[in-house]
Amino acid sequence: MSTRRRGFTLIELLVVLAIISILASVANSWYSSSVRRGNRGEAISPMQTILDAQERYYADNVTYTTDLSDLGYASATLTTTKGFYVINAQTCDDSSGAAMALTQCVELYATAQGLQTQDGDLVTNTLGRQERVMPDGTIREWTGN
Repeated sequence: MSTRRRGFTLIELLVVLAIISILASVANSWYSSSVRRGNRGEAISPMQTILDAQERYYADNVTYTTDLSDLGYASATLTTTKGFYVINAQTCDDSSGAAMALTQCVELYATAQGLQTQDGDLVTNTLGRQERVMPDGTIREWTGN
């Protein structure tokens, strides 16, 4: 009379553990990407506010400024509330790479900090440019993945 043990073999348990590990790593990667994309909003909102202030400044002075303190901010640059980005204003470049006059355009550049650097830097200007500069130098839309 043979007795048969019921239960799982070691191989079956290892296979289940491997599947769970793979699913967890995929979920963690997706979650981290979603968090970084959500953190992007911390820079987009103040950048739009700064662009509005730049337009008001332009209406009064017929030029834009690269110093955010001219717009009422505490310093020439702005660090976002949670510190994920440092925003500064700079001159725009034309299609040949030459700097444009501040009477024509101003560009805001949000440099990602810490783990947010994996999501890239954000760039927008008064001519409508809205891009994300990835760590490898590629350009993407700033609202996409």
